[in-house]
Amino acid sequence: MFGKKTHTPSENILILGLGGVGYYLAKRLAHEGYAITVIELASSLIREADGTLDARLIQGNAMSIDCWRGANAEKMDYLIAVTDNDAVNMMASIIADRFGISRKIARVRSLEFGNEDSLLTVEDLKIDLIIHPEELAAQEIVRIIKLRAGNDIIDSADGQIQVMATRIPESSPLAHKTLKEMSQTYHEFRFRVVALARGISTVIPGGNDTLLPQDQIFIMAGTKDLPKLMTLTGVEQQRRHRVMILGGGLVGSRVAQLLEETVEVTMIEKDEESAQELSYTLKHAEVLHGDGSDANVLQMAGLLDMDTFITATGDNETNIMSCLLAKHLMNEKNSPEKSRLRKSICLVNKEDYLVLAATMGSDIALNKKILAGNEILKFIRMGQLLSVADLHGFDAEMVEIVAEPGAQITRKPLSKLDPAYYGQIIIGAIFREGEWRVAVGDTHIHDNERAIVVCKSLFLKDVQQLFFS
Repeated sequence: MFGKKTHTPSENILILGLGGVGYYLAKRLAHEGYAITVIELASSLIREADGTLDARLIQGNAMSIDCWRGANAEKMDYLIAVTDNDAVNMMASIIADRFGISRKIARVRSLEFGNEDSLLTVEDLKIDLIIHPEELAAQEIVRIIKLRAGNDIIDSADGQIQVMATRIPESSPLAHKTLKEMSQTYHEFRFRVVALARGISTVIPGGNDTLLPQDQIFIMAGTKDLPKLMTLTGVEQQRRHRVMILGGGLVGSRVAQLLEETVEVTMIEKDEESAQELSYTLKHAEVLHGDGSDANVLQMAGLLDMDTFITATGDNETNIMSCLLAKHLMNEKNSPEKSRLRKSICLVNKEDYLVLAATMGSDIALNKKILAGNEILKFIRMGQLLSVADLHGFDAEMVEIVAEPGAQITRKPLSKLDPAYYGQIIIGAIFREGEWRVAVGDTHIHDNERAIVVCKSLFLKDVQQLFFS
């Protein structure tokens, strides 16, 4: 996007399936310069992708050897099998092995395959990486619930740097202040606001940007300074004791299963038969049959006594609106101080709604397609990036990267970088003299230094251009 394209990947990637995960990966990888070939059976998905994807599109059956030959499978470096059929994805990896494709990734929803104690292991299936989308989403929700502070806290830089997500209330001393004013006022320790969500947009802020009430923000600081940051932002620590889950599908039921022995779990499931089955499957959770989008149902189920509310149905609108309703009820019936301790987590199935969900009422918005896609992207980018983390509810990610000798980023201080990067990329921290330091405008990154960078998702290639010579 900016400047001369450098460090362009040379790998050829074959993707099977152009559904949610397949399209997301094809778009991201093509944008970064990989050569993408896609095999998809549905002509409607091919038509929708034609003209929007910089990829070779082949309509056909993923199990057709003729399609594989037509795709020049023998020249591929990666196979990514993400059709909606577990058996097809697993078999595809075996076929790919016969074509000599060295690295194979498959999406498998069932947890009965690919584990060390499974009947069929990854070695048996010739798979290098198995992705369980629903399990990834469930594990991430549980991780967030177990946090005692903030809406989310992400560790980076070997645990020496942390990024905390929180919402700016009207009463916050940071409200209506520019980032420059904040750094001048609160200079006893270094921190950086590295991303904010407002309306339907993600903003990578600069010094002149102003924080407004209800902004969702990510703030970066050294781990030792996190308590000071929590005091500054008004974040209180709290252990979660009571959790309500709306939706007993694969994600919701798995979250309940992972939590039910340590916290009180109440689940609301709209389908009566599914609710009955869940009541037998879950040993300690309370399972209720009802419509979780109804305010009376939520209150009768004990919403006002909950620490955390999770929406995990298969419907975007239900998840977002129920989360908004629950947040409104909890705020209306509780004091502002008590309301701030309540956490809401929304599973969003359409990535375009992520930022909207995060700004409308959800404290955390997750998308299992993006979670699965980013796990695959991390695997493919190994060797280029030391770590990659998604900022939930934001169109942004955080990466750890090393500046190659002579790279553009090493030639001048951060304040002198091309203005075209402003609003798209921010350097949050660098590793120097044996310790991690929060970066500021006059920081000058040297050859071979590690850095933590936050960027909008489609600007990762520009980060690579900055750091690679």
